[in-house]
Amino acid sequence: MSIIIGIDVGGSTTKIVGFDGKRLLNPQLVKATDPVASIYGAFGKFTSENDIALSNIDRVMMTGVGSTFVDSSIYGLKTIHVNEFDATGRGGLYLSELEDAIIVSMGTGTALVHANSQGITHLGGTGVGGGTLIGLAKKMLAMQEVEHISELAKDGNLANVDLRIEDITEKVISPSLSASVTASNFGKLSDIASKSDIALGIINLVFETIAMMSIFSARQKNIREIVLTGNLSVIPQCKGMFTGLGEMFGVHFSIPQNSTFATVVGTALTDII
Repeated sequence: MSIIIGIDVGGSTTKIVGFDGKRLLNPQLVKATDPVASIYGAFGKFTSENDIALSNIDRVMMTGVGSTFVDSSIYGLKTIHVNEFDATGRGGLYLSELEDAIIVSMGTGTALVHANSQGITHLGGTGVGGGTLIGLAKKMLAMQEVEHISELAKDGNLANVDLRIEDITEKVISPSLSASVTASNFGKLSDIASKSDIALGIINLVFETIAMMSIFSARQKNIREIVLTGNLSVIPQCKGMFTGLGEMFGVHFSIPQNSTFATVVGTALTDII
């Protein structure tokens, strides 16, 4: 047995996976504010729960902003740092089983890459992401747990928050635009808007911003496939919101299994595929 470990150290979470040959071992996530503590905590938990001895580990592949705090080996194992954007593209293609796609990594902020057999290109991104969602919800709702915000949003009504095209004109602006499409996020915030309405409005603002950035990128590359990855990809509202915009603008958004772990999967796969 020769196992390859992948670790992605983010600002607030550390993700870890392993490959035993081509078999993906169960990915895990650890929350911690200290990157070094989270690295060793995640490593210890992962190897213990998967009954992996250090002698069976071939190498450790690391990425993420927090990985820079480790400039030596982990437990004497061969440790290699991997470019995060390359890892995101590689992991997104692997999990989606696509050959050519825009891979969107929705973390604290959002990064977009174009990945295919010819290589991986970082296209840019936006500061709008999970950090935006949490920050706005903390200020407006006194809430900062994404799960709680998402649960609250289930009873929300965007008509009490967002200004839509149908609110400002009865004419058809474009055959491709539905009258219900957003003209201005929070542009019609009502005095009677509930906390649920506001929670849904915040989520919608974040997802619509990311969706449009992704659609523009796909059009630039003349492709239809967009793969959503990262922590925000598993929020219950994600699939419906992105699917609706995808149908409107002629692209296909997909969320593969283990989408949260795409970057760390791509990290572990470096030099394998």
